[in-house]
Amino acid sequence: MIKPAGPACNLACEYCFYLEKSALYPHKRTRMDEETLERVVAAYLDAHPGPEVVFGWQGGEPLLMGLDFFKRAVKLQRQYLRPGQRIENALQTNGTLLDDNWAEFLAEHHFLVGVSIDGPADLHDRYRRDRGGHPTHAKVVNAVRVLQRHGVKHNALATVNSVNAAHPLRVYRFLTGLGLEHLQFIPIVEAEKRRSRKPTSFTVRPEQFGNFICAIFDEWALNDVGKIFIQWFESALNVWLGGPPSLCVFSPTCGRALALEHNGDLYACDHFVYPDCLRGNFTLQTAKSLVDGYAQTAFGAAKADLSAECRSCPFLRFCGGDCPKHRLRLGKDGKLMSYLCPALKRFFTHSAPVLQAMAGEIHAGRPAGNVMEVLRELKP
Repeated sequence: MIKPAGPACNLACEYCFYLEKSALYPHKRTRMDEETLERVVAAYLDAHPGPEVVFGWQGGEPLLMGLDFFKRAVKLQRQYLRPGQRIENALQTNGTLLDDNWAEFLAEHHFLVGVSIDGPADLHDRYRRDRGGHPTHAKVVNAVRVLQRHGVKHNALATVNSVNAAHPLRVYRFLTGLGLEHLQFIPIVEAEKRRSRKPTSFTVRPEQFGNFICAIFDEWALNDVGKIFIQWFESALNVWLGGPPSLCVFSPTCGRALALEHNGDLYACDHFVYPDCLRGNFTLQTAKSLVDGYAQTAFGAAKADLSAECRSCPFLRFCGGDCPKHRLRLGKDGKLMSYLCPALKRFFTHSAPVLQAMAGEIHAGRPAGNVMEVLRELKP
């Protein structure tokens, strides 16, 4: 995850975990310069082992870099592209700076754009306000319309917090009503301090999130299979099909989603940008030594150090023990477990019959959406 503007952002979302990272660079303007950009692009393309190379631009707010920065990035990608490689660009934005000029560029270069939006205005604006305390919802909705008008590939990232979790169908129907077909629901789980187990006031409670994700699953399973695509459901379905979870938070190990700061500093993960998780600098050391070095390998493998309760759980293959950042609950053996464990168990139990039926349809060469007809007959 490349963060060209570091933690800099034009919003001040109350639940944001990244704004505080400005303390790591207190006397510097967090903007990636052209020299660093060129070194990062060249090193990443040179070291990447596969044919598809995905550049993930995140923040903070990456659009603060301006359009010329991304034009330069695309030019450098073409310059350093190796034979047999193809490039994909994905960009996550709060949407408030998007306009027609941006959309034309993003469409021309086939960027996949994720827009952060938490549902209807009253739910979105509860936590997502600008630095002056003003609401942002209208600007974000306009951004979605601009992307759609220009044919830009886009999806929605909705955080699930202590407020909007109480309104699952309002959130879901609002997003799908905007014409959004690919949805990510990210539960907000933040401790008051690092290594503290006390959740913040905006953290979604396990019972809330369980209700939220199951309610949306029921609506989706009845009406939207094959039309709306939701990461949580796709990941669980992939396991029922015999594959691995498709989300990094549910993988058995982690460590392959590192965060690259504006100056080339490389951290273990987007959620572990701390001095003790600094792996080195991407412009000064080889990518392989940083990504495959002992420190990062050990960080990724540590995820599999699970409590006895996790190891004996029938849903372990679906959740992998969840993200290490979410491990705020103390297990009976003293090891940390996911704060969301009750919600995970509820969702994987609740969704099992439908997803198992979908997997059966797919294995038989039939559309997974066939389950909708069966469910509609059973609904009364």
